[in-house]
Amino acid sequence: MYAAMLNKKIVLAVSEANMVNTGQKNLNIDDYRCPHCHKKVILIISEQKAAFFKHLTSYSNAMGEKEEHHQSKMLLKAALTAAGFNAQVEIPLADGQLRADVLASEKLAFEVQCAPLSDTEFRHRHLLYSEIGVTDIWIVGRRHYLKKKLKHTQSIFFRKNKLWGNYYLEINPKKNVFCLKYNVLQEPVTNNLHYQVKYFALDELDMKMFWHFKPIKRDYPININNQKKYLRRQLVQKTKLGLKIGELLYCKGLTVDSLPDEVFSTWRNPGEVDSVTKFLQK
Repeated sequence: MYAAMLNKKIVLAVSEANMVNTGQKNLNIDDYRCPHCHKKVILIISEQKAAFFKHLTSYSNAMGEKEEHHQSKMLLKAALTAAGFNAQVEIPLADGQLRADVLASEKLAFEVQCAPLSDTEFRHRHLLYSEIGVTDIWIVGRRHYLKKKLKHTQSIFFRKNKLWGNYYLEINPKKNVFCLKYNVLQEPVTNNLHYQVKYFALDELDMKMFWHFKPIKRDYPININNQKKYLRRQLVQKTKLGLKIGELLYCKGLTVDSLPDEVFSTWRNPGEVDSVTKFLQK
C-alpha cells in the first residue's frame, strides 16, 4: 500500500519516508489510516524497495504470539532502517541453520522472542551466532516481560555491559516502543529483582539515542532482616532452596543467625546462585 490517510488527507509513502529521512518528522508518530477500511497502518522504510504502508492489527490480550512476533519484527526493522541500518527480516545464516529475525548489519542481529524457549534451544542459536561472528541481541515479547520476581526462563535473555550493568530488552508493538531494563540486580536470597527502566520509541530518533544512552545507575537498599526471614521460611517449608541450604548449614554446624550480615547484603546477578549457598560452599 503506497498511500494512506493522515488528518483526512491522502499522503504518499514515498513522501512521508522522505520527511523521515530528512529529519522533518519521526517514524510512525502519526496516525496513518487505510483509505479503504480506515484501520491503522504503519510506514515501512526499506533500502531495497520503495517505502510502503502496512496494516497494523489491533493488539489485545487475545493476540497470538505469531502476530505479536511479526509486528514486532516489522516495527523494529522500520526503526533500524530509518536510523541508518540496512536492516533485513528473516535472513538465513550459518548455512541455513539459523534465521535472523532482524539482521541489522553483517555483524549484528536482533532476535525477537515471544514464544517459550528452552535453555537448550537458546544455547544452540546463541552458539551459532557466535561461530559466525554475529552479535545477537535478544528482545522479548509480553510472555517474557520482567516483573518483580525472576523466572528461570528469563535468565537467558540478560546481557551485560559497563554502562547499563545487567540489562533486559522488551518490545511492545501496541505502543510502538521498546523498553530497556538496566542495572538489574537480584536480592541475595529471594527471587526479587531491582532495576531501572528507560522507554524508547520505535523510530529513528530514539533508536539512535538507544545506542548512546548513558544512565546514572542507582544504589539499591537491602533489608537484611527480610532476607533472613525469607530463608527461615524456606527452611521451615522444606522447599528446594530450604533443603539445600539446610543441609549445608548442618554440615558446617551453623545456623541462620550465625551467618555474617554481609552474606545477606551482597547483591547478585540475575539467576546466580544465592549468596548464602555461595558462602557455605566456599
